[in-house]
Amino acid sequence: MSHDERSPLGDSFESFLESEGIRDAVYSAAIKRVIAWELDEARKASDLSKTAMADAMHTSRSQVERVLDPENVAVSLDVLNRAALAVGKRLKVELVDGT
Repeated sequence: MSHDERSPLGDSFESFLESEGIRDAVYSAAIKRVIAWELDEARKASDLSKTAMADAMHTSRSQVERVLDPENVAVSLDVLNRAALAVGKRLKVELVDGT
């Protein structure tokens, strides 16, 4: 079977997630994992402790733990924005066409 004859993995995976009714949950978890990882990497690169990050965000260390927890998808955009600013980054959110 040639490359052109095969269905792209993305299409079949999309279909699988949709058929299982878990596509949105999987996407939310994946997005949060990436954001948490990026924030923690930026924090470490800035040599910023979690306590110092909390101070820069004007919040508690437990809130920072929630932001950096890849499993916690219930974090507001405001908190993510403050976290990004605390580590010298800027949060960018965009809408893309979807199905």
